[in-house]
Amino acid sequence: MMNNIVKKLFREHRLTETEYIELIKHYEETDLAKYLADEALRLRREIYGDAVYVRGLIEFTNICKNDCFYCGIRKSNPNAERYRLTKEEILDCCENGYHLGYRTFVLQGGEDGYYTDTRLSDIVRTIKDRFPDCAVTLSVGERSFESYRLLKEAGADRYLLRHETADAEHYRRLHPPELSWENRMRCLRDLKYLGYQVGAGFMVGSPYQTAECLAKDLVFLQEFRPEMVGIGPFIPHHDTQFADEPAGSAELTLFLLSVIRIMLPHVLLPATTALGTLSPVGRERGMLAGANVVMPNLSPVKNRKQYELYDNKICTGEEAAECRGCLENRMKSVGFRLVTDRGNYKP
Repeated sequence: MMNNIVKKLFREHRLTETEYIELIKHYEETDLAKYLADEALRLRREIYGDAVYVRGLIEFTNICKNDCFYCGIRKSNPNAERYRLTKEEILDCCENGYHLGYRTFVLQGGEDGYYTDTRLSDIVRTIKDRFPDCAVTLSVGERSFESYRLLKEAGADRYLLRHETADAEHYRRLHPPELSWENRMRCLRDLKYLGYQVGAGFMVGSPYQTAECLAKDLVFLQEFRPEMVGIGPFIPHHDTQFADEPAGSAELTLFLLSVIRIMLPHVLLPATTALGTLSPVGRERGMLAGANVVMPNLSPVKNRKQYELYDNKICTGEEAAECRGCLENRMKSVGFRLVTDRGNYKP
């Protein structure tokens, strides 16, 4: 039966929810994981060659109005040392990144009310004016349709908004009542409608997650067809109610990266910092499982430890140039190369 499921995935690039459940339950079988990784790598090379696209990550605020149960910068964490970058500091990060060869900047932050549509649109517009050959990606959470429209008009190209889980009940167990799965889905639909390149994704091994939850995630991704998918292992943070929960599995994360590449051959697929945090060679293994994006940190070094979504995050003490040099060597060690490119989705 497993052989038939795998053949169908390779042939049709899609499975039913029941078939995904069966596939996930066998993820620890080394031969199966390697078989999927080999096919994922073949597809990745066929479409994107050996290129690894870099996104310069700027974590510009750790102030957040939300209280997600798993997050280290949740509003009710009294031990989080809060900060927000000025427009000038954000532009300095972009300037630094540009000279290092980055042609996509990712502005990521908590849902900080200080960054109104007017302020954020101004920042986006200025980045696009100063660096016209660069793409701007936003990752600033749930906003209104009108807000997303204004930011798109200001020049934002892409938007990352993890769907977190495609199971509504699971979503409720990870978030306070004022956050709803229905609104998260509304946001993703709005972003698609407005013409953004959209990134969705989920944590692997989050509390209460089952094989059934993960199968729903995969079905959602194959139907929604985002241009980017960000998945990484759940890593607990000591100041949350999930502090004592076990971390997610690097092996299952790698297995799912391969499944997603086969399911969505053209997708932009990061090997995340969380994967690199859980495994010393996690990002390299992510590339060999089908990933083709890395997101080194351009944030000021003085703020990096403050943007602590989970414990033991890597690369919080390195200068941007050191981080890029390290990644370049890591990617080269497994047969890939960092490229100076916007790294557009190839339909």
